[in-house]
Amino acid sequence: MKLVTYEWNGRISIGIVKQNKVIDISSYAPDMLGLIERGFDELDVQALESSGAMPPIEDVHLLAPIPNPRRNIMCLGLNYTEHARESYKARGQEAVIPKFPVVFNKATTSVNGPYDDIPYDTAVSTEIDWEAELAIVIGRNGKNIPQEEALQYVFGYTVLNDLTARDLQRQGKQFFKGKSLDGHCPMGPWIETADSFTYPGSRQITSRVNGVTKQDGNIANMIFDIPMTISYLSRGMTLLAGDIIATGTPSGVGFARTPPEFLKPGDVVECEIEGLGIIRNHIAAI
Repeated sequence: MKLVTYEWNGRISIGIVKQNKVIDISSYAPDMLGLIERGFDELDVQALESSGAMPPIEDVHLLAPIPNPRRNIMCLGLNYTEHARESYKARGQEAVIPKFPVVFNKATTSVNGPYDDIPYDTAVSTEIDWEAELAIVIGRNGKNIPQEEALQYVFGYTVLNDLTARDLQRQGKQFFKGKSLDGHCPMGPWIETADSFTYPGSRQITSRVNGVTKQDGNIANMIFDIPMTISYLSRGMTLLAGDIIATGTPSGVGFARTPPEFLKPGDVVECEIEGLGIIRNHIAAI
């Protein structure tokens, strides 16, 4: 099931995508977080399908599936071996493959829509980099979750671009600021619910800039898989329904290229996960 948050005729709603049309389910839950908390047990899709207009998906404005998360997006760094190696090499350091997940976060205000413009302010940063990622949406609260039970806590999956201001990242020696510029976390185009997205599995994850492929990896090559990640994050810390976890990016990011490459105004950056969807964003000077 594909779940979207969308704007149509001046109203923001949540819906189910069915045969390229959107079924409004906002009478069932006010927003995506409310839907995640309530679940689907009482949802009568057929009744909602017959009760109102179903606009074609191309006629609506898709927003991030969760436009206003309760708390920061949790992210994994260096979670693909080749990406870890290229990152250390670009910094002139010997590669160290992490033994435990490298965790950082992005501010909630970085969230952006799957097809919306990404703001580019040269007074803030001139080294904006791309990072295609598979993101998990947690479906229910959990703490100290065993790995063998972890997938039971997944509500669904979405595509995310963990855009990074590399110059800010270097200045502060920490990831948070360089990861958290406004509008620098586009995601979507929908949440594919866990019952219809096969995991584990072999799915390509790619990014393109102006049609040129920059990253081409596979989610099967994560160092720390999704059950391990969920279990690790939940140790002594409650994961909440609606939490978003970005699972890391494969090799091919801009700062590690020779010479380094960064996004600039006018560029179009796409991130795609096989069988899940594509997000496409224009870099817009402000």
